[in-house]
Amino acid sequence: MQGMTQEALLAALRLQIEWGAEEALEEAPIDRTVPRAAPPAAAPGPAQRPAPALVMPGRAGIGLPRTAPPAASRAAALAAQADSLPALRAAMAEFDGSPLRETATNLVFADGLPESGLMLIGEAPGGDEDRLGRPFVGVSGQLLDRMLGSIGLSRETSFYITNILPFRPPGNRTPTDAEIALFLPFVLRHIALARPRHLVLLGGVSAKALLRSKEGITRLRGRWHEVTTSDGQSLPALATLHPAYLLRNPAAKRDAWADLLLLQRSLASQ
Repeated sequence: MQGMTQEALLAALRLQIEWGAEEALEEAPIDRTVPRAAPPAAAPGPAQRPAPALVMPGRAGIGLPRTAPPAASRAAALAAQADSLPALRAAMAEFDGSPLRETATNLVFADGLPESGLMLIGEAPGGDEDRLGRPFVGVSGQLLDRMLGSIGLSRETSFYITNILPFRPPGNRTPTDAEIALFLPFVLRHIALARPRHLVLLGGVSAKALLRSKEGITRLRGRWHEVTTSDGQSLPALATLHPAYLLRNPAAKRDAWADLLLLQRSLASQ
């Protein structure tokens, strides 16, 4: 990396950390059975300013700083200018402030019927969603369709669905706090433009981001909360378990079923 400035080196390091690199490897393995000579004492020189520390949100001492103000400001401005769902999709496609855009195949915007009055918000696209450009089309999405179908709902006629992130994180990893904060203005504008009467927050990432809560999904699920959109709307929001979690923990389907019945009763009473 000769010739790179300190700023460029830091940018490369940030990108590697965001992609999940947590340790450095030498070109050849180190023989740790051979005693290593102590390095020669360095001659005293002028004091240098230490490099800025990298701090991962939610992890002490390791990682990235919070979203840089220019990218966050640009995201908020683009979201605010969108006056329709097609305009919002175009704004999200234009936004180049996240490395996720460079590693994803497609922008995954939304699916279903925007006018249905029911909007579901998940976490982030997976591999199938990234490939097809539609949310919840993989195995967990198929389970979700069957679950909602059991109470008479379908994405063709009864609900609208999207995610917190429009791009797939590499390796299907959990979104970072910085990524969630960066795309949250788009999500809140999305809700304001779709104008649902009820929200369903699928999983801990969606629930904690939109409810501004640090509680886990097992504490948040099973009851109605309120979400305030970018234009000041206050909407009832039901937090529930993500279908991918249910695939890993089948015993939790009983709790998810109770949440569906709560949703069904609320929709029937409107």
